[in-house]
Amino acid sequence: MNSKNFALFGGSFDPPHKGHQEIVESLLNLTNIDSVLIVPTYKNPFKDSFHATPKQRLKWCQTLFSSPNIVVSDYEILQQRPVYTIETYNALSKIYNIKAIVIGADNLKSITKWRDFEKLNSKIEWIIATRPNEELDTSALQNYTLLPLNIDISSSEIREGKKLEFVDSSIRKQVQKVYNIAKNQD
Repeated sequence: MNSKNFALFGGSFDPPHKGHQEIVESLLNLTNIDSVLIVPTYKNPFKDSFHATPKQRLKWCQTLFSSPNIVVSDYEILQQRPVYTIETYNALSKIYNIKAIVIGADNLKSITKWRDFEKLNSKIEWIIATRPNEELDTSALQNYTLLPLNIDISSSEIREGKKLEFVDSSIRKQVQKVYNIAKNQD
């Protein structure tokens, strides 16, 4: 097992954007986290669909997050079905020393509905990526750290053709093509 302390950062990354990049940079500045394990979902258990294919989202993550302290895992995509966080944690913690799981503050509303939430809650630290002016109810969490973000952006805004400046230039043209966003909105 890798002895570094990892933060597990899963998500749809549909598409990945500078908010995700800021989260990763902030995680690597935490004293208790050495590396970040990025896991794009095949399909989020709480969402009906995805827009870019799993393979495309994985490729984008591999392009954006190439660093010795970052691992992009295809574990969930290889399952070809919705995968619950507990499954990913159980499988990948055999390889990586996962100390924390990163969630967006918007996930706090439904976190107690996650499969085997109590098991996860007793094993890991939650790192909560917050947005400006967002109310937080952390009462269900045993151990957590807040990770304030300066960028207020969502992937859905990008899919709608808004805020394309928050998509890294290395993948922007591909993102525009996949989501059929007119080039003049750049």
